[in-house]
Amino acid sequence: MAKRFVSVLIDTYNHERFIEQAISSVLEQDFPASDREIIVVDDGSTDRTPEIVKKFEPRLRLLRKENGGQASAFNAGIPECQGEIIAFLDGDDWWAPNKLTRVTQAMAADPSVGIVGHGITEMLFDGSQHSQLIKDIPRFRIDSEAGALAFRLRKNFLGTSRMTYRASLLKQIGKVPEALTIQADEYVFTLGAVFSEVLILRESLTFYRLHESNAFQVSSGDTTAIRRKQIVLEALAESVRARFSGEKISERVTAIVVESIETEAELARLSLDSGLPWETLRTELRNQRIMHPDTSIPRWLFKGLALLPACVLPSRTYYWLRSGFSRNRMYRKAREKWLPFSQPKHVDDFHTTRT
Repeated sequence: MAKRFVSVLIDTYNHERFIEQAISSVLEQDFPASDREIIVVDDGSTDRTPEIVKKFEPRLRLLRKENGGQASAFNAGIPECQGEIIAFLDGDDWWAPNKLTRVTQAMAADPSVGIVGHGITEMLFDGSQHSQLIKDIPRFRIDSEAGALAFRLRKNFLGTSRMTYRASLLKQIGKVPEALTIQADEYVFTLGAVFSEVLILRESLTFYRLHESNAFQVSSGDTTAIRRKQIVLEALAESVRARFSGEKISERVTAIVVESIETEAELARLSLDSGLPWETLRTELRNQRIMHPDTSIPRWLFKGLALLPACVLPSRTYYWLRSGFSRNRMYRKAREKWLPFSQPKHVDDFHTTRT
């Protein structure tokens, strides 16, 4: 099997508590150091991140830039990569020791595969772990309605610290719209899935850290973070739609891919603004159809009952009440006993509690 020179691109912003573990996880890979380079793009950190990164020189190269968000970090770093393969890592995540070996083996085995993703383990606030592994359809491409449907349910396995690309594919994708200060990875892997085959490895090779300053973390109810996510998702939907049009992707395939992005943006908007009841109902039912296409009749009935308050309440009030219920321990225990929360059929979930 021919060796592939690999570039590891780490994007980071104010990750002084985490960046050392991220870099160490790359340096400790069971992959020859002579066959890879590490480039760290510091997106204008105001903490000790650059100082910590410099401790690892000359084993890596540090690029510093003004703060501009994830897309601008990608646009600064990707052209600097010399590898035939480029693997991405966020500065607050880390990799399993065999990550680079597994993804490069997968690419060497099949030249038609342009992107490799894999399972993920989330490190939760209480110290427990939640792993998601793909169960079915590990390979797909956005070249048909079926491919688009497979993609939108499995894109969770393609986030930044999970995605590895052939450099030639990234060149074909080109510059990432810099309005995508977050979610830039989704633009890249969506276009990548148009131009090439995607392969998802079952094993978990990335540890994704949830923390209070995570740019993607909106579960705390931070209205500023939710609003930013809404705005960026709207920009992402517009950017994907425009690029699909330029690539002459069919309207139906485009609609399937963009619908899930627009629905996520609309859910964020409704949680912040006083949307009308019919807007909440429409968006919730559409999201259920997208995320759980095989929903059973009992679950549809339960969904209908859960949405009854939304028939009369402004959207912001409805989501505030629902958030309170979801945090209630008695409610959660009752749900787990009588009607467990829906899990996508294509995903195996594993929870490990801290001992």
